[in-house]
Amino acid sequence: MSSTTCNVHFSQQSDRVIYLSNPLLKELKLAGKKTVHLKLGKEVITAAIKTVKRQGNHIYLSAGVRQSIRVPKTGQILVLNSGNNEVQLGPLVGILSDGGPPSTDSMPFGSRTGFIKQVIRSGERNGYMFGFTPSDINWQQETVYGYFLNSQGGWYRKTVPLPDVVYNRLPSRKAETSATISSLRERFVRRKIPFFNWSFFNKSDVYKLLDNDPEALQHLPESLSAPTSDKIKSLLEKHHFLYFKPTAGSLGIGIYRLTYHPKRGYFARYRKGDRNVLLRFTNFNSLMRMLHARHGSTLGNYVVQQGIRLIEIDGCPIDFRFHMHKNGKNEWVPAGIGAKKAGRGSVTTHVKNGGSLMTPEQALNRTFNDKAGEVLIKAKEVAIRLSEAIERNYPHRLGELGLDIGIDKDGEIWMFEANAKPGRSIFKHPSLRSEGRASVDYIIEHCLYLSKFQGGDD
Repeated sequence: MSSTTCNVHFSQQSDRVIYLSNPLLKELKLAGKKTVHLKLGKEVITAAIKTVKRQGNHIYLSAGVRQSIRVPKTGQILVLNSGNNEVQLGPLVGILSDGGPPSTDSMPFGSRTGFIKQVIRSGERNGYMFGFTPSDINWQQETVYGYFLNSQGGWYRKTVPLPDVVYNRLPSRKAETSATISSLRERFVRRKIPFFNWSFFNKSDVYKLLDNDPEALQHLPESLSAPTSDKIKSLLEKHHFLYFKPTAGSLGIGIYRLTYHPKRGYFARYRKGDRNVLLRFTNFNSLMRMLHARHGSTLGNYVVQQGIRLIEIDGCPIDFRFHMHKNGKNEWVPAGIGAKKAGRGSVTTHVKNGGSLMTPEQALNRTFNDKAGEVLIKAKEVAIRLSEAIERNYPHRLGELGLDIGIDKDGEIWMFEANAKPGRSIFKHPSLRSEGRASVDYIIEHCLYLSKFQGGDD
């Protein structure tokens, strides 16, 4: 099956007729047919076929047709002969988010509105793209009251059938664990509607997923969820340097860098408010007392991870965010890579904690000189293999991953974290804006693949 581009027009006839230009009729192999099943999203109707003399690929939909299957607008779209005398318009792609504060008519998805607008704008010549929230779905009628963009960039609402594909950008871990959202996801799956980016990962989830995957394990630092004091002590004595971090954390909040020097004692470095703190303890028990005093019973929600001696610039460690996407051939590709340099004295490389962003070439040229290109190629290959490993061990559909990757001084590649809904801050760097656009293009490509408008069947 392969799709073709056509121009959709609306005609005033009230009956259920579609008018096809002769070139489109031939391309869709409908010559001689009197009727056709016309599909948009999950809605299908039967309509009569008539031809219209016109060059190029044109389809005219009568009022009866477009009201029955709720075609949202005219203009360029893809059309596909999906077999069994069925022609499909689309694809119809929904981007799931929520209103969240501050939500207004011009910002229906709060701070995520700009990104959702960018995806819709990039994809609108290849599909009917819209945003929606959980409350916009009518499961009884199997419709969605979606947000579409007009030519001036303003929003308007239209009711459309359930989509061909859902791209999940719900922003809240809390909302995602609710019974409502769990039920919503399962309902899409039951209707065989591809739903990608199932939910956020917890840090411990990824290590459990990859625990029996030999290919991935060689790139993972030793990690342990909910460690006992004895285990933390033995790992510190083994590695001399650990990270201690909350399983559901983000932006580097709540992370400790723990260090053990046999002659100087134990050290804890962490972020408090807008400053970096370094504490020294003469014995291990006093270090644990401080952690218990600060976190109490929530220490059970922490992961301890072997520290890696990363490459450094000006004495500050560097790590990398690999923004990975599934493309139109269902393959993993690195869409963008940002190198993050830690602020002096900071536990993490997050820009909010004093870190700075650079391109991977800038970082690697300063640390590996003429071997920089070789190291970057190796890191990309490992990032693809790690993404494949996560996917083969994860029970739900993934389309996008953010991998936090470290490179040690020997050029070995390590993965510290994987995020199922990565933030897009690396694309703010002037040299990474084109990668930001490429990232959006991969989202569209993958939606076309999942809807079967491009590439093979899944």
